[in-house]
Amino acid sequence: MAQYTPAELANKLKDGLLSFPVTAFDANLEIDEAAYRKHLAWQSSFDVAGLFAAGGTGEGFTLTPEEASKVVRMAVEEAGSSVPVLASAGGSTKQAIQNAQDAEAAGAEGLLLLPPYLTECDQEGLYQHVSAICSSTKTGVIVYNRANAVYSADTVARLADNHENFIGFKDALGDIEQITKVYAKNGDRLFYLGGLPTAETFALPLLQLGMSTYSSAMYNFVPEFALDFYKDVRAQDRVAINEKLNRFVLPYLEIRDRVKGYGVSIVKGGLKAIGRDAGSVRPPLQDLTEADLADLSALIQKAGIVPAGATL
Repeated sequence: MAQYTPAELANKLKDGLLSFPVTAFDANLEIDEAAYRKHLAWQSSFDVAGLFAAGGTGEGFTLTPEEASKVVRMAVEEAGSSVPVLASAGGSTKQAIQNAQDAEAAGAEGLLLLPPYLTECDQEGLYQHVSAICSSTKTGVIVYNRANAVYSADTVARLADNHENFIGFKDALGDIEQITKVYAKNGDRLFYLGGLPTAETFALPLLQLGMSTYSSAMYNFVPEFALDFYKDVRAQDRVAINEKLNRFVLPYLEIRDRVKGYGVSIVKGGLKAIGRDAGSVRPPLQDLTEADLADLSALIQKAGIVPAGATL
């Protein structure tokens, strides 16, 4: 049973840091329930505003619908009493509806709607797709503006007018003109979150465009640092932000950019580096090389951001 109405959920999420927990896998790349629950308990012990289970960093794109449902249910059981848990929905309209209904049955408060799979689509098609999913669930729905799902300000407004549970707009394109149009037309009817990789890099300028929060992947393994960074963003403390960018974020990006797909792999690498191993990534992703993992471990130590209790 959801604890928040969609409007209450939006208000909760808009003023705090958000994150996408990794999904732990065992040596056979099957879901490692014990490791996943342990990770969720740790992630929910900090002052984070929301956790998105089975999302991008959680390798939701590799999970079957049954696995995704299981992952969301475990997240609700482990963290839902202290932190709102949201799920993801993707693929075809029918599959996304199944994801949405499974997530609602599991107790998720809302969901992030990923772009439709492998097809081009225009505004009317996008509207009908999102509208069908909003109509299938009572939970809050957030669209993900990226790839083939680029929503015009008018489409966003139409969805907001027709679906009370349409609550958020997440952006992964960074198109300033588009973001400005969406925010200007929809204002406080929605909340807006940054989803560019790595979100910390863009957080301050996007705040000026109305994006009061963002999803932090690095929160998975350096939660205190990620939360401090978010506080600096909301305070618009450019000096503190630049110091943290130079001390950790920008060198971290250099490692992330060495191999395609490392945006997820480096997060699991970070967990391995601090002694909270969540297993390997599933194909088509690949783990960090030993050299890259060593570089990441050294960076975490040099930056002075080793979490309490880490075995780095």
